Amino acid sequence: MKKDFLTLLDLTPEELQALLKRADEFKSGKDSSACPLIGKSIGLLFNKTSTRTRISFQTGIYQLGAQAIYINTNDLQLGRGESIEDTARVLSRYLHCIVIRTYEHDIINTLAQNSTIPIVNGLTDLHHPCQALADILTIQEKKGRLKGVRMAYIGDGNNVVNSLIEAASLTGIDLTIACPRGYEPDRTIYDNARSKGSKVKILTSPDEAAKDADVLYTDVWISMGQEKEIERKKKKFEGYQINSRLVSLAKPDAIVMHCLPAHRGEEITDEVIDSAQSVVLDQAENRLHTQKALLEMLVR
Repeated sequence: MKKDFLTLLDLTPEELQALLKRADEFKSGKDSSACPLIGKSIGLLFNKTSTRTRISFQTGIYQLGAQAIYINTNDLQLGRGESIEDTARVLSRYLHCIVIRTYEHDIINTLAQNSTIPIVNGLTDLHHPCQALADILTIQEKKGRLKGVRMAYIGDGNNVVNSLIEAASLTGIDLTIACPRGYEPDRTIYDNARSKGSKVKILTSPDEAAKDADVLYTDVWISMGQEKEIERKKKKFEGYQINSRLVSLAKPDAIVMHCLPAHRGEEITDEVIDSAQSVVLDQAENRLHTQKALLEMLVR
Protein backbone atom coordinates (compact mmCIF):
# COMPACT_ATOMS: atom_id res chain seq x y z
CA MET A 1 0.00 0.00 0.00
CA LYS A 2 1.33 3.44 -0.89
CA LYS A 3 2.49 5.78 1.87
CA ASP A 4 2.29 9.55 1.67
CA PHE A 5 4.32 12.19 3.52
CA LEU A 6 1.97 15.13 3.97
CA THR A 7 2.91 15.99 7.54
CA LEU A 8 5.63 14.83 9.89
CA LEU A 9 3.06 12.73 11.75
CA ASP A 10 2.79 10.46 8.73
CA LEU A 11 5.95 8.89 10.21
CA THR A 12 6.01 6.88 13.41
CA PRO A 13 8.81 7.61 15.90
CA GLU A 14 10.44 4.38 14.79
CA GLU A 15 10.22 5.28 11.11
CA LEU A 16 11.67 8.70 11.85
CA GLN A 17 14.64 7.20 13.67
CA ALA A 18 15.25 4.78 10.78
CA LEU A 19 15.07 7.67 8.33
CA LEU A 20 17.58 9.72 10.33
CA LYS A 21 19.95 6.77 10.47
CA ARG A 22 19.70 6.27 6.72
CA ALA A 23 20.18 9.99 6.09
CA ASP A 24 23.35 9.88 8.17
CA GLU A 25 24.57 6.96 6.07
CA PHE A 26 23.93 8.89 2.88
CA LYS A 27 25.76 11.90 4.30
CA SER A 28 28.76 9.85 5.39
CA GLY A 29 29.10 8.34 1.91
CA LYS A 30 28.00 4.82 2.83
CA ASP A 31 26.42 3.09 -0.19
CA SER A 32 27.35 6.13 -2.27
CA SER A 33 27.48 3.99 -5.40
CA ALA A 34 24.05 2.42 -4.83
CA CYS A 35 21.12 3.58 -6.97
CA PRO A 36 18.06 2.15 -5.20
CA LEU A 37 15.57 4.08 -7.36
CA ILE A 38 17.08 3.37 -10.76
CA GLY A 39 14.44 3.47 -13.47
CA LYS A 40 11.99 5.49 -11.37
CA SER A 41 10.50 8.86 -12.33
CA ILE A 42 9.63 11.44 -9.68
CA GLY A 43 7.62 14.54 -10.47
CA LEU A 44 8.36 17.89 -8.82
CA LEU A 45 5.04 19.73 -9.04
CA PHE A 46 5.71 23.32 -7.98
CA ASN A 47 3.62 26.47 -8.02
CA LYS A 48 5.76 28.25 -5.41
CA THR A 49 9.27 29.47 -6.14
CA SER A 50 12.07 27.51 -4.55
CA THR A 51 15.82 27.25 -4.10
CA ARG A 52 16.61 24.58 -1.49
CA THR A 53 13.55 22.37 -2.04
CA ARG A 54 13.93 22.17 -5.81
CA ILE A 55 17.71 21.79 -6.00
CA SER A 56 18.01 19.37 -3.09
CA PHE A 57 15.26 17.13 -4.44
CA GLN A 58 16.57 17.20 -8.03
CA THR A 59 20.09 16.41 -6.85
CA GLY A 60 18.96 13.69 -4.46
CA ILE A 61 16.73 12.04 -7.06
CA TYR A 62 19.65 11.91 -9.49
CA GLN A 63 21.94 10.43 -6.82
CA LEU A 64 19.33 7.74 -6.09
CA GLY A 65 19.36 6.73 -9.77
CA ALA A 66 15.93 8.12 -10.65
CA GLN A 67 14.95 10.95 -12.95
CA ALA A 68 13.38 14.17 -11.71
CA ILE A 69 10.71 15.78 -13.86
CA TYR A 70 10.21 19.41 -12.89
CA ILE A 71 6.63 20.54 -13.50
CA ASN A 72 5.57 24.15 -13.18
CA THR A 73 1.83 24.03 -12.54
CA ASN A 74 1.38 26.93 -14.97
CA ASP A 75 2.55 24.59 -17.73
CA LEU A 76 -0.10 21.96 -16.97
CA GLN A 77 -3.74 21.75 -17.96
CA LEU A 78 -4.43 22.66 -14.31
CA GLY A 79 -3.95 26.22 -15.49
CA ARG A 80 -6.82 25.75 -17.96
CA GLY A 81 -9.26 24.24 -15.50
CA GLU A 82 -8.39 20.53 -15.29
CA SER A 83 -9.16 19.24 -11.81
CA ILE A 84 -6.62 18.17 -9.19
CA GLU A 85 -8.39 14.81 -9.09
CA ASP A 86 -7.93 14.12 -12.80
CA THR A 87 -4.35 15.38 -12.70
CA ALA A 88 -3.55 13.02 -9.81
CA ARG A 89 -5.05 10.02 -11.59
CA VAL A 90 -3.18 10.68 -14.83
CA LEU A 91 0.20 11.46 -13.27
CA SER A 92 -0.10 8.24 -11.22
CA ARG A 93 0.09 6.34 -14.52
CA TYR A 94 3.40 7.98 -15.47
CA LEU A 95 5.32 8.63 -12.27
CA HIS A 96 6.42 6.73 -9.16
CA CYS A 97 6.10 9.66 -6.73
CA ILE A 98 5.12 13.33 -6.72
CA VAL A 99 6.73 16.06 -4.62
CA ILE A 100 4.40 19.05 -4.50
CA ARG A 101 5.10 22.60 -3.32
CA THR A 102 1.95 24.67 -3.20
CA TYR A 103 -0.20 27.06 -1.16
CA GLU A 104 -3.38 25.54 0.33
CA HIS A 105 -2.87 22.30 2.25
CA ASP A 106 -6.22 21.03 0.93
CA ILE A 107 -4.65 20.79 -2.53
CA ILE A 108 -2.08 18.27 -1.36
CA ASN A 109 -4.73 16.29 0.53
CA THR A 110 -6.85 16.07 -2.62
CA LEU A 111 -3.83 15.04 -4.69
CA ALA A 112 -2.99 12.27 -2.21
CA GLN A 113 -6.58 11.01 -2.04
CA ASN A 114 -6.74 10.60 -5.82
CA SER A 115 -3.27 9.25 -6.57
CA THR A 116 -1.98 5.70 -6.43
CA ILE A 117 1.63 6.82 -5.89
CA PRO A 118 3.30 8.42 -2.85
CA ILE A 119 2.79 12.17 -2.45
CA VAL A 120 5.45 14.21 -0.63
CA ASN A 121 4.73 17.62 0.83
CA GLY A 122 7.51 19.93 -0.35
CA LEU A 123 5.74 22.82 1.39
CA THR A 124 2.24 24.13 1.94
CA ASP A 125 0.99 27.15 3.85
CA LEU A 126 0.25 24.85 6.80
CA HIS A 127 3.20 22.44 6.94
CA HIS A 128 6.85 22.16 5.90
CA PRO A 129 7.73 18.61 6.99
CA CYS A 130 10.77 18.14 4.74
CA GLN A 131 12.39 21.14 6.42
CA ALA A 132 11.62 19.65 9.83
CA LEU A 133 13.39 16.41 8.85
CA ALA A 134 16.56 18.35 8.06
CA ASP A 135 16.20 20.34 11.29
CA ILE A 136 15.92 17.19 13.40
CA LEU A 137 18.99 15.64 11.77
CA THR A 138 20.96 18.85 12.34
CA ILE A 139 20.04 19.02 16.03
CA GLN A 140 20.91 15.36 16.51
CA GLU A 141 24.30 15.92 14.85
CA LYS A 142 25.14 18.99 16.91
CA LYS A 143 23.68 17.97 20.28
CA GLY A 144 24.02 14.20 20.14
CA ARG A 145 20.41 13.72 21.17
CA LEU A 146 16.87 14.95 20.57
CA LYS A 147 14.90 14.09 23.69
CA GLY A 148 15.14 16.89 26.23
CA VAL A 149 16.83 19.39 23.91
CA ARG A 150 15.46 22.86 24.66
CA MET A 151 14.51 24.65 21.47
CA ALA A 152 13.30 28.24 21.33
CA TYR A 153 11.53 29.34 18.16
CA ILE A 154 11.31 33.13 17.89
CA GLY A 155 8.99 34.70 15.31
CA ASP A 156 5.97 34.01 13.16
CA GLY A 157 3.85 30.94 13.90
CA ASN A 158 4.02 29.72 10.30
CA ASN A 159 4.23 26.40 8.47
CA VAL A 160 7.78 25.80 9.70
CA VAL A 161 6.86 26.06 13.36
CA ASN A 162 3.75 23.91 12.79
CA SER A 163 6.03 21.12 11.59
CA LEU A 164 8.48 21.75 14.45
CA ILE A 165 5.61 21.20 16.89
CA GLU A 166 5.04 17.81 15.32
CA ALA A 167 8.79 17.15 15.45
CA ALA A 168 8.67 17.79 19.19
CA SER A 169 5.83 15.27 19.49
CA LEU A 170 7.86 12.57 17.74
CA THR A 171 11.24 13.18 19.35
CA GLY A 172 10.75 14.60 22.85
CA ILE A 173 12.27 17.98 22.00
CA ASP A 174 11.22 20.65 24.52
CA LEU A 175 9.88 23.44 22.28
CA THR A 176 9.06 26.98 23.37
CA ILE A 177 7.56 29.36 20.81
CA ALA A 178 7.70 33.15 21.23
CA CYS A 179 5.46 35.16 18.91
CA PRO A 180 3.25 38.25 19.05
CA ARG A 181 -0.39 37.75 19.95
CA GLY A 182 -2.37 36.92 16.84
CA TYR A 183 0.57 35.20 15.14
CA GLU A 184 0.52 31.89 17.00
CA PRO A 185 0.96 28.55 15.19
CA ASP A 186 -2.05 26.50 14.12
CA ARG A 187 -4.19 25.83 17.18
CA THR A 188 -5.28 22.33 16.16
CA ILE A 189 -1.67 21.21 15.64
CA TYR A 190 -0.64 22.76 18.96
CA ASP A 191 -3.56 21.26 20.91
CA ASN A 192 -2.94 17.84 19.38
CA ALA A 193 0.70 17.93 20.47
CA ARG A 194 -0.21 19.03 23.98
CA SER A 195 -2.86 16.30 24.27
CA LYS A 196 -0.15 13.72 23.60
CA GLY A 197 2.06 15.08 26.36
CA SER A 198 4.51 16.98 24.18
CA LYS A 199 6.55 19.71 25.87
CA VAL A 200 5.40 22.59 23.70
CA LYS A 201 4.40 26.02 24.97
CA ILE A 202 3.66 29.43 23.47
CA LEU A 203 4.86 32.71 24.98
CA THR A 204 5.00 36.33 23.88
CA SER A 205 8.43 37.02 25.42
CA PRO A 206 11.48 36.18 23.26
CA ASP A 207 13.75 36.64 26.28
CA GLU A 208 11.84 34.10 28.33
CA ALA A 209 11.87 31.61 25.47
CA ALA A 210 15.60 32.05 24.77
CA LYS A 211 16.73 31.66 28.38
CA ASP A 212 18.94 28.56 28.73
CA ALA A 213 17.94 27.26 25.29
CA ASP A 214 20.06 24.68 23.46
CA VAL A 215 18.70 25.80 20.08
CA LEU A 216 17.52 29.19 18.83
CA TYR A 217 15.45 29.05 15.64
CA THR A 218 13.78 31.68 13.50
CA ASP A 219 12.27 32.17 10.06
CA VAL A 220 11.21 35.12 7.93
CA TRP A 221 8.38 37.25 9.27
CA ILE A 222 6.69 37.54 5.89
CA SER A 223 6.05 34.23 4.12
CA MET A 224 5.34 33.82 0.41
CA GLY A 225 1.90 35.19 -0.39
CA GLN A 226 1.95 37.67 2.53
CA GLU A 227 3.84 40.46 0.78
CA LYS A 228 0.96 42.93 1.31
CA GLU A 229 1.48 42.60 5.08
CA ILE A 230 5.14 43.64 5.12
CA GLU A 231 4.91 46.94 6.98
CA ARG A 232 2.24 45.78 9.43
CA LYS A 233 4.13 42.63 10.32
CA LYS A 234 7.46 44.44 10.70
CA LYS A 235 5.89 46.64 13.38
CA LYS A 236 4.30 43.68 15.16
CA PHE A 237 7.57 41.74 15.20
CA GLU A 238 9.83 44.44 16.59
CA GLY A 239 11.73 42.79 19.43
CA TYR A 240 11.47 39.30 17.92
CA GLN A 241 14.87 39.41 16.25
CA ILE A 242 17.60 36.87 17.04
CA ASN A 243 20.59 39.09 17.80
CA SER A 244 23.67 38.84 19.99
CA ARG A 245 21.76 40.00 23.07
CA LEU A 246 19.16 37.25 22.66
CA VAL A 247 21.84 34.65 21.96
CA SER A 248 23.55 35.63 25.22
CA LEU A 249 20.45 34.45 27.12
CA ALA A 250 20.75 30.94 25.72
CA LYS A 251 23.28 28.33 26.80
CA PRO A 252 26.88 29.15 25.85
CA ASP A 253 26.96 26.24 23.38
CA ALA A 254 23.55 26.99 21.87
CA ILE A 255 23.20 26.63 18.12
CA VAL A 256 21.32 29.07 15.88
CA MET A 257 19.04 27.77 13.13
CA HIS A 258 17.22 29.37 10.20
CA CYS A 259 15.56 27.47 7.36
CA LEU A 260 16.47 30.18 4.81
CA PRO A 261 16.03 32.38 2.89
CA ALA A 262 16.87 34.93 5.58
CA HIS A 263 15.92 38.59 5.61
CA ARG A 264 19.09 39.76 7.28
CA GLY A 265 18.54 42.66 9.63
CA GLU A 266 14.91 41.67 10.25
CA GLU A 267 14.39 38.34 12.01
CA ILE A 268 18.15 37.75 12.44
CA THR A 269 21.30 39.88 12.34
CA ASP A 270 24.35 39.34 10.15
CA GLU A 271 26.47 38.97 13.27
CA VAL A 272 24.44 35.98 14.45
CA ILE A 273 23.71 34.18 11.20
CA ASP A 274 27.40 34.35 10.22
CA SER A 275 28.67 33.37 13.68
CA ALA A 276 30.33 30.15 14.78
CA GLN A 277 27.09 29.19 16.54
CA SER A 278 25.10 29.31 13.31
CA VAL A 279 24.32 25.95 11.68
CA VAL A 280 22.12 27.25 8.86
CA LEU A 281 24.33 25.82 6.09
CA ASP A 282 24.29 22.40 7.76
CA GLN A 283 20.50 22.64 7.88
CA ALA A 284 20.39 23.45 4.19
CA GLU A 285 22.71 20.57 3.29
CA ASN A 286 20.70 18.14 5.39
CA ARG A 287 17.66 18.72 3.21
CA LEU A 288 19.49 16.63 0.60
CA HIS A 289 20.31 13.70 2.87
CA THR A 290 16.97 13.44 4.69
CA GLN A 291 14.97 13.72 1.48
CA LYS A 292 17.02 10.97 -0.14
CA ALA A 293 16.25 8.75 2.84
CA LEU A 294 12.56 9.71 2.64
CA LEU A 295 12.26 8.94 -1.08
CA GLU A 296 14.04 5.62 -0.66
CA MET A 297 11.58 4.73 2.13
CA LEU A 298 8.49 5.69 0.13
CA VAL A 299 9.34 4.68 -3.42
CA ARG A 300 11.71 1.71 -3.35
